[in-house]
Amino acid sequence: MHNYKELNVWKRSIKLAVKVYKLSQKFPSDERFGLTSQIRRCAVSVPSNIAEGAGRRTNGEFVNFLGISHGSICELETQLYIGFELEYIGADQLEEISLEVTEIQKMLYSLIIKFEK
Repeated sequence: MHNYKELNVWKRSIKLAVKVYKLSQKFPSDERFGLTSQIRRCAVSVPSNIAEGAGRRTNGEFVNFLGISHGSICELETQLYIGFELEYIGADQLEEISLEVTEIQKMLYSLIIKFEK
């Protein structure tokens, strides 16, 4: 069992989820059940799966959930680009949040490699 609260990737993904929630508040109200909902679920999925995996019994299970988190952050990045194309997100906002997404992707990948050994 791992203490997820001590993992920097978990802490940063929590902050990213909060940023995504605040950013998506400005999406049109008719997107409430569409892109807004989807983008928020992805953002929350990243730290949630890190935490769930950390609570499992084996490193293999932990790696599996880290992989799910990695998939969720890639999905989130895709949805952010869709939001940009729909002009819900500005170029500066997208660039800022994309940098954070990329860093979290790298951190997840590094943890996966570490615990696969």
